[in-house]
Amino acid sequence: MRTLRSLRNLPLHRLLPAQRVISAPNGHPSSYTRAYSVAPDNNAPARTLQQSLWQLTLGLGAVAATIVACGVFQSSKCEQQASSGQTKKSEGASRRIFSEDEIAEHATKDNGVWVTYKDGVYDVTNWVDQHPGGGARIMLAAGGAIDPFWAMYAQHQTAEVHKILEAYRIGDLEGGADTSRQVADPYANEPKRHRALIVRNPKPFNAETPKDALGSGPTTPNELFYVRNHLPVPHVEPGAYSLRIEGEGLRHVELSLHDLKTKFKRHSLAAALQCSGNRRHDMIEVKKIQGLDWDIGAIGSAEWSGVKLRDVLRYAGFEEDNSDGVAHVQFEGLDSDTSGTCYGSSIPIDKAMGSHGDVLLAFSMNGRTLSADHGFPLRVVVPGVTGARSVKWLSRIITSKQESQAHWQQHDYKGFSPGVTMESVTEEDWQGAPALQETPVTSAICEPANGAQLEEGTEEVPVRGYAYSGGGRNIIRVDVSADGGQTWHVASIDNPGQLPSRAWDWTRWHLDLPLPTGHSGPLEVCCRAVDSSYNTQPDTVAPIWNMRGIVNNAWHRVKVDVASEA
Repeated sequence: MRTLRSLRNLPLHRLLPAQRVISAPNGHPSSYTRAYSVAPDNNAPARTLQQSLWQLTLGLGAVAATIVACGVFQSSKCEQQASSGQTKKSEGASRRIFSEDEIAEHATKDNGVWVTYKDGVYDVTNWVDQHPGGGARIMLAAGGAIDPFWAMYAQHQTAEVHKILEAYRIGDLEGGADTSRQVADPYANEPKRHRALIVRNPKPFNAETPKDALGSGPTTPNELFYVRNHLPVPHVEPGAYSLRIEGEGLRHVELSLHDLKTKFKRHSLAAALQCSGNRRHDMIEVKKIQGLDWDIGAIGSAEWSGVKLRDVLRYAGFEEDNSDGVAHVQFEGLDSDTSGTCYGSSIPIDKAMGSHGDVLLAFSMNGRTLSADHGFPLRVVVPGVTGARSVKWLSRIITSKQESQAHWQQHDYKGFSPGVTMESVTEEDWQGAPALQETPVTSAICEPANGAQLEEGTEEVPVRGYAYSGGGRNIIRVDVSADGGQTWHVASIDNPGQLPSRAWDWTRWHLDLPLPTGHSGPLEVCCRAVDSSYNTQPDTVAPIWNMRGIVNNAWHRVKVDVASEA
């Protein structure tokens, strides 16, 4: 296996997926990341580190866990293994000095697994088999530097993480850090973004739509549509692009962008996409959660155009009546980390092939070519399903008896009981929880803003918002209250008439909400939606709190204040 010592000498495009040009899809890696639970440990510092790893893994992906794991766990054998090094006096303490050749010798479990970061040397031998991202991921850095991995996620450049790392240091790198080998920023060539987007994380880039633009029209402007990236944005040459279709029950097929646009009937679809963590902020208010602090803007609606997935699978020879047990369709994106592991996910075959499933391979968004942030040149759009399954920068489709083994299918985007925490979750818990697909009914108030000040004597206030339910279930009613849910008024629906069982778009609603007569002071405005299956929203967040902070669909509440007489 190639170590990071040798990876340093690879061409830049091998180390920096954000800067590479995709020209040979046949060579695209198909490896996945797996995560494993962490057994309790009586060693308090190690336990703290294990929790930190899970938090990073669940918040931003398996690569983040790899980065920390590569540097923070010290082997019990380190004193013996370090005996060959020289001694350095530093701040009154003895510390070993190791050459690059010595470190490179510790690239296997038999010899011990060491890594470097800048001028430090760290022993991670005992952590390899426990790592949530899989031992193979750590071994990529064995005997060499973790710096390329640290460059992938900016949140590791914090005093807290550096302090954790330093506690497991076994020595110094001879000659100190080599400044000529500084790792280039994998996010250096990211696309430009609109300044109005509310940034929740810069690297990888994640941002939500400002409330003023939410639900103000039938579709969300492309430039203001929320962005959920897990890895650097790949740069793709459309003329060299090719989509691979393979797996069980069909023949291997490769299609260019031109093939997709000319060999298949074009379809258009109005559909909302919503991040699984939309409205996570309200859950964070109940109890700390590791994950992006999304408010209500990690959702958007667009008219998507492309070709139907079922048409492409049939073109490749897939037959529903002779599927030989195929149960899932897996997707892989061109976005990948420094090890070549790409983003992946999957959906059930019934959704992919159903006549009313309406899954698109989209190349257009609101009548325009997809932008880089939204999956250029091709993405999946899975209507009625959480946004994590609508893989961007699509490179590969696989029919399989098994669902995707990617981290984001197996160890993320799953819900748990409020009693399951970062500290208690086990591998059995992860395997027992189904991957999120259809999402529950939800709604949110876009106007007035939380904390709005109303003039003295205000009798009613304009309220508008959105509602949405997964699985194609239509919104049949939205109730709004000005007194925290004691009395209710029915809102007007702005876009009625979606097809039964194919209501893929959000529902926009509004009303002039009467306020309690003669009231001055604070009021709580809240909303709840009801879908066509008569599912409705729970009134509070606490009973549906989960450690991942996903699918929060409690009543949405905002505070307003009516001025009193002077």
